Amino acid sequence: MELIKPGTKIQFTRYRKIAVLLSTAVNVAVLAFLFIKGPNLGVDFAGGTMVQLKFQQKVAIPDIRAVLDKANLSGAVIQDFGEAKSNEYLVRLEKTSVELGALGEQIKKGLTAGFGAGKFEVRRIESVGPKVGEDLRFRGAMSVIAATIMMGVYIWARFASAFGARIGLSFGLGAVIALAHDVLITIGALLLANYEFDLTIVAALLTVVGYSVNDTVIVCDRIRENMRKVKRETMESIINMSINETLSRTIITVSTAIMVLVALFLLGGAVIRPFAFALLVGFFSGVYSTIYIASPVILFWDKGVASRNK
Repeated sequence: MELIKPGTKIQFTRYRKIAVLLSTAVNVAVLAFLFIKGPNLGVDFAGGTMVQLKFQQKVAIPDIRAVLDKANLSGAVIQDFGEAKSNEYLVRLEKTSVELGALGEQIKKGLTAGFGAGKFEVRRIESVGPKVGEDLRFRGAMSVIAATIMMGVYIWARFASAFGARIGLSFGLGAVIALAHDVLITIGALLLANYEFDLTIVAALLTVVGYSVNDTVIVCDRIRENMRKVKRETMESIINMSINETLSRTIITVSTAIMVLVALFLLGGAVIRPFAFALLVGFFSGVYSTIYIASPVILFWDKGVASRNK
């Protein structure tokens, strides 16, 4: 099935400067927001204890906080969880030294004293020490960075064997910059949506890297084929031709993935929603970055090499 007719000549690279400037501005804003405010770290990274509660009836958050304060569990961060009428809440306690079993009993006794027996249910308790959380945070960041760099090295090696190290480097550099762009855009969207950053988000970012590099490899591979077949055309014409030739495949692939992710986001529940949201943003960004980040980097590199050789 061809969504884009053969011979279509959309001039994607015509808007490369605007796209690069816009993407740079957005990424700088995300980095500034990330360092000034910082992400909303989950228990996995911040350390502490998280408790999921379900009440039979709607309960005001200040009432829950007051009851926990009386039970010597002050300083709790409480938020709604799940669907609007699920009457579920997440309670986060920072740096508690109480064992999980004892903490569960302490919470049950406090809530029973405040709301009565049988009025609530403790659904889960998760606890992570502050040092373990810091180690997980470091390892999670390093895994995303390492995956991005390794993808770039792979693409460089793949294309260097066909056209030499210099041209291969342009493809690898374009892929790394595009992947870094996708990760930052996804992080920025998560910051705006105020989702917690935990190990699930790290898994989502790694999935985004894998999907985005797949799309980039498809386009770059077509560029490589056309560089061999159409030697008299400029690099700009070859890039536009290659993107147009792979556009149908890109649209079909991303559309099927988006349909699944939308269903997951809407029906998967509150636990999986941040993961689905990150993938939705990352997949859209991956398509954009392949066309307007990776390809312009290859073109800028080619023009720079050509100007030095004059």
